Parts: sequence; C-alpha cells; structure tokens
Amino acid sequence: MTDEHYMRMALKLARRGEGWTSPNPMVGAVIVRDGKVIGKGYHRKFGEAHAEVNAINNVSGPIEGATFYVTLEPCSHHGKTPPCVDRIIEAKASRVVIGTVDPNPLVSGRGISILNDHGIETEVGVLGEQCEDLNEKFFKFMRTGMPFVTLKYAQTLDGRIASSTGHSRWISSEPSLRFAHRLRGLHDAVLVGIGTVVADDPDLRVRMVRGRNPLRVVADSTLRIPPDARVLGNQDVAKTLITTKPLRGRGRLPMLEERDIETLIIDEKGKGVLDLKKLLAELGKRQISSILVEGGAGIITSFVREGLFDRIIVITAPKILGRGIEAVGDLGISRMDDSIALKFEKICRKGEDIVTYLRKKD
Repeated sequence: MTDEHYMRMALKLARRGEGWTSPNPMVGAVIVRDGKVIGKGYHRKFGEAHAEVNAINNVSGPIEGATFYVTLEPCSHHGKTPPCVDRIIEAKASRVVIGTVDPNPLVSGRGISILNDHGIETEVGVLGEQCEDLNEKFFKFMRTGMPFVTLKYAQTLDGRIASSTGHSRWISSEPSLRFAHRLRGLHDAVLVGIGTVVADDPDLRVRMVRGRNPLRVVADSTLRIPPDARVLGNQDVAKTLITTKPLRGRGRLPMLEERDIETLIIDEKGKGVLDLKKLLAELGKRQISSILVEGGAGIITSFVREGLFDRIIVITAPKILGRGIEAVGDLGISRMDDSIALKFEKICRKGEDIVTYLRKKD
C-alpha cells in the first residue's frame, strides 16, 4: 500500500470529529507496521485526547519501528493535553508521514523538528491539499485571527427569502431544515440580525440533529430585543451574545444583565450599522473560529457588500412568490463588470430543494 492510501484512511477518520473538535482541528492518525494497520484514532472532542494518542492506545501488538500517518503535524506544546510528539517518540516510531504543517504558531514546524532531532524520519505534504481543506476554518483562523464566515439562506426559485408581508415559514423542505441544523452544529457561532429575531423569533439551537450548540449572536444596534425572545432562553445549554452600538441609555440592558446575558459594544460603521469587521475580530479573540450567518436580508447584504464571507450556501426551494423580500439587497452596483463574482463549489439535493455552495472567485 502507498502513503496516499494510509493518508486517505487517516482523513476519513479525522472527519468523524467534525463539529466536536473546534477550536482544535480535526485530525486522524493511522499506525502501520510491517505493512499492516495496527492502530487507528482521531480527535473526538475538544479537550480530549488527540488522534495520535488514541491511535497508540488502540494498537494491537508491537509498535516499535512503526510508521505513523497523521493528517496534521503532531502538536509539540502543552494545551488541554500533553504534546503528541512525546508519545510518538516514546512509541519509538521509525517514520511519521504528515499531511500538512500546523499553522498554529505554537506548533508550526516545531513538531517536525523535534521528531527529526530524535532520529525519526518525517515526510510532509502527502495529500496536503486535502488535509488543509479538511480544516479550512481552523487554517483561516490561525493565519488571520478572524473567523471563517458562512452565509446561509433559503430562498424560492425567484430569489425571495420571505413574502411581501415578511412570512417565511417554511420556504424549504424538512430535509433542508435538518441540514440547516447540522450546519449550526458545525460552526462555533450562529449570527442573526435583530430584524430576524423580531420577525421570526428563532431559537438558533441545534435541535433536529445531534450536534453541539453554537454561541448565539444577535446584532442589535439599538438594543430592542424583545424580553420574551426565544434566543434569550435556555442559557444553560446555549449562550447568547448581544452586540450593539455604544449605549446612550440603559434601555433593555438591565433585563439582559439580570439573565446573565453578555452584551458586546461594537462601534457603528454607519448610522445604525455595526462595524462587522470589528465584530468578527472581537469574536476571534474569544476563540470563535467559524460563524454561520443566517440572516436576515440586511445582515446578509452587509456581509456581502463588505466581502466578509468565505462561503455562501443557498437552499433553493421549487416555489415562486413573485413579490417578496430578497436575500441580498442593494449593493450599489450598476454595471455587470462590477458584480461580485462567485464560483460554484458543490451542488446537491435535500428533499425537493437544491443546495448550492459558492465561494468568491479568486
């Protein structure tokens, strides 16, 4: 078997941790000795043992002289768990094949150097592109300090996210709703504007599938969130953060303080518009490495206008409304040459709906 074969096996293992490891990356490890797989493991959950340790603990038979296949450079610092390089050295591995270097400055290159210093051969870059793609949210966060931003909305075939009266339940099918809940579980935070809270009263937790509840973030520049909003409930299982502009009066702040709901003050970029770039930077400081923006139209339009997104996921239902609310409003573009160019990443079906994944064109 080739190195690529075992690295594909490690990649498949790593994906099992999706939605549970953040702010750590997903990592898979396979241990091979004399042409046979003797141990496999992956990082299951943040704060728990890393992939290499789980693989070592699952080994059957002698391990000395084995080759380790790891999707990401083994860590070399003390965090929630001890350094993985120490365990690999203790296991007396002869070779470590690494998918990609860890972008974390606490690790980057150090793990490889330590292994080499102990006489362990390393090879880096086997299926490197796939290994980096696996953790694109983690890589962006480590390189920029900014969260990976996904915009998601459901629309009719003629591009409406709600009727002219604001009614939007439900545009998409039940399989698409389950998919939307799954997306929440794959991000550290979910963000909506106050208009969506007032109009739809969303809960924003993960309910239809198994998954980790994200931090619920509400952009509310005038601090007018209703006291009975569902997003303010269930703080024991899903925290809520209200972002608002510098306060001129207390308003509903006492109500939020009584419920132990945090308020984050963000400067305005324009009248009644929060500075989204500063908001993302503040969330990054809180180790929020990925955000799912669910709407409404105003907040989605702002993210698109400022280019503050990495991916757009559009769920299109086979329905026509005619008049209604558009997902993306006026961007001030009058010429086709000035349009925001996107590229298709993936298209799939969820029930009767079409799900389209898009990115900004390079």
